[in-house]
Amino acid sequence: MLLSSASAGLPQVQHSFYMPVRLRELQQQGLDEKQQEEAAPLYRMLIIWGGEGALYIHNYYHELSRGSVWLSGPSLPELQIEPRTELRGLLLEYSCMPAAGETGAGLEHPAPLQHCPAVILRLASELANVWKQRDPHSPFRVQQLFTELLAELHRELASRQKPASSWLEQAEAYIEQHFSEDITREQMASHAGVSPEHFSRMFRKHTGRTFNAHLTLLRIRSAQQSLLTGTAPDLGTLAQEVGYKEGVYLSRKFKEGIGLSPTAYLRKRKRLVSLNLNHTASLMALGIIPELGVYTSWLEGVRGGLQPGLRQQSERGKNSNSGIGETLSQSQSQSGRFDPYGHTPLTFYEAIAAAKPDVIINYSGAEENRRLLPLAPVIELPFQTMNWRDQFLLIAGIVDRRQQAEEWLVQYDERIYTINRQLDRELGSRGTAIVWEIGPNTAYCFSSSFGRGCQILYEDMGFRPPAPLVEQNISAKGFIETGIEMLAAYPADHIFITGPPTYPDDKKRMQSLFQSASWRELDAVRENRVHMLKETELFCGYDPLSSQAQLRELVSVLAPHHKFA
Repeated sequence: MLLSSASAGLPQVQHSFYMPVRLRELQQQGLDEKQQEEAAPLYRMLIIWGGEGALYIHNYYHELSRGSVWLSGPSLPELQIEPRTELRGLLLEYSCMPAAGETGAGLEHPAPLQHCPAVILRLASELANVWKQRDPHSPFRVQQLFTELLAELHRELASRQKPASSWLEQAEAYIEQHFSEDITREQMASHAGVSPEHFSRMFRKHTGRTFNAHLTLLRIRSAQQSLLTGTAPDLGTLAQEVGYKEGVYLSRKFKEGIGLSPTAYLRKRKRLVSLNLNHTASLMALGIIPELGVYTSWLEGVRGGLQPGLRQQSERGKNSNSGIGETLSQSQSQSGRFDPYGHTPLTFYEAIAAAKPDVIINYSGAEENRRLLPLAPVIELPFQTMNWRDQFLLIAGIVDRRQQAEEWLVQYDERIYTINRQLDRELGSRGTAIVWEIGPNTAYCFSSSFGRGCQILYEDMGFRPPAPLVEQNISAKGFIETGIEMLAAYPADHIFITGPPTYPDDKKRMQSLFQSASWRELDAVRENRVHMLKETELFCGYDPLSSQAQLRELVSVLAPHHKFA
């Protein structure tokens, strides 16, 4: 057999190949600089199958726990691993031999993937064991496991890529915007360029409902929202606003879908689900606990050790309206606590469905709102553009306790008036104030639209944001993010820090800041007007109960001789 001259030398590589070079199981300590420098030309994968910790990449912080996977390119950034409990996993470095005419590319992702499937963790653990104890009878086992692991990671990355918007998604978005108009299946099919039959078949597969059922759902939910928020006109006008020609037909469709007429629906005792801690707290201030609600530990404490004032509000609410939610004086065990971050999309939906809600309250623009429409109307409150008082009053209207909310706010404003008179005597002109929240590797300051006590300082007490915040237009974004060591660049007459750092590296950075000349030269530091407030969870709230508690904390440091009434 004759070989051509082209094949006499090394053949050109037609495919890229990958080779594991170094594998290291995680220990308590982080990576040292020597190992990082040696790994510079290599791709890396960090896979965690046990424990918890933090990964710092270019000083940015990422959570690590079981199922975390980080994939790095050859332009190796500096990184540091800090365990909180004993981390178990591996750091694998591998090289790429690119195909002819290509540069070659390993797997990369800018931030750690979370909740990766068990097959990836199993392959990684097995690879680590085989790497340590090589079997002469299975010389290719390392390469085999590495290839299988690489393939599984590639599949996982591909599955997480958001697909391009399809004609079905475009059709669904169009229907949501135009459901009040006279649209038909045939029109939608024509817009999509498919037959009406194909449109029906694919639309039902995509949404779980027929076109007509989906259109009816949107119209009825819109009518429910108008009824609940008190913005509904007479039934005939409401019918036209949601896409029906007359009120009698709307009433019939409403009863078919809900099981009640619009009037009976308004009188019905409603099971409430709150998907934000601020809305949960607003309901609690009205004497109501939702069937399912989001709580901080602080808010749980308020619920568990109810103040006498809240108990009285509960009884007044129970007497005035027995048809909304569950009063605080009833058994606390009947109310569910919901962690919105502890679910997959499927279990998120299932947990809310199990509560059998009649009304769901959430912030507008939340991704899950659309998915929840089959369960109940979703009352969407604007985030950042609606202050906590208006949110409180809107929620009170939904549960028919508007008067109670107005009375609560009158008492709150009377307290603000008394406090300001005291501050006039003790402080005089208010000057500027800034509130810092210390997070992992980062510090945040806020405008009044984000709360954190700023709604009280800027709107109720008359303080002003310092000039650097005004120059950076903090009102537009709502907050500013910066490094911990940059706090001295934002001088104010009063500096509030709502929680100390929790991680060792952040504590060192904070101590370094406090010892720096730029910090010590601040007027607020020299005049003892830096206030450390350790109730971090309390200051996360932007609602009546949190605002009342935040007011108490702020007064305790601004006017320590004031008797909080």
